Amino acid sequence: MNRIIVSATAFVVLTCACVTNFAQTRPAPTPTPARPATPPPMPITLQANVPPAKIAVVDTTVFGDEKAGIKRYLNAVNTVQRGFDARTAELRNLQSQIKAIADDINKLSGNPVVSQESLRTKQADGERLQRELKYKKEQADADFEKRYSEVVGPVSNDIGNALIQYAAQNGLTMILDISKMLPAVLSVNPAMDVTQAFIADYNSKHP
Repeated sequence: MNRIIVSATAFVVLTCACVTNFAQTRPAPTPTPARPATPPPMPITLQANVPPAKIAVVDTTVFGDEKAGIKRYLNAVNTVQRGFDARTAELRNLQSQIKAIADDINKLSGNPVVSQESLRTKQADGERLQRELKYKKEQADADFEKRYSEVVGPVSNDIGNALIQYAAQNGLTMILDISKMLPAVLSVNPAMDVTQAFIADYNSKHP
């Protein structure tokens, strides 16, 4: 009995010794090295080769000036207008008749001697002339716009192409129509205005 206890006691002592020895001789775990932080991506710089700008302005409303404008443009506009002189006179005549009838009605309205029938007749005449005026004016406007496009349109396109050529010949990056920008323009260096120079150049090439 005592031998069994001694043997058990020896086994326990031996087991503890082995465990203690294993704990002392077991290597410590190797720490995992920290991963280096990923550097942020380098910004991509895009460089555009933008040439230095040389901007000029032109006032296209001067093209139609009777004295200082573009002669070829003025001739085209005047040609169209002369073709509608008769119709313009007819419209003015109708306006005069309508006004005369309106004046007569105003005068006769307060006269008790004038019959209401005559007033109604004048009113009917005035309304008929107003309808006629409206119809003829709409027709004249449509015909004028069509004729203007046929005659003046090609000249206007040619002037636009000439402006492009003028800019290239004078090293201009851009030409702006200042007449379309007036509300937004506070001041302009007079040296930037090439209106008269361009008109003189165009007139010399298109006498």
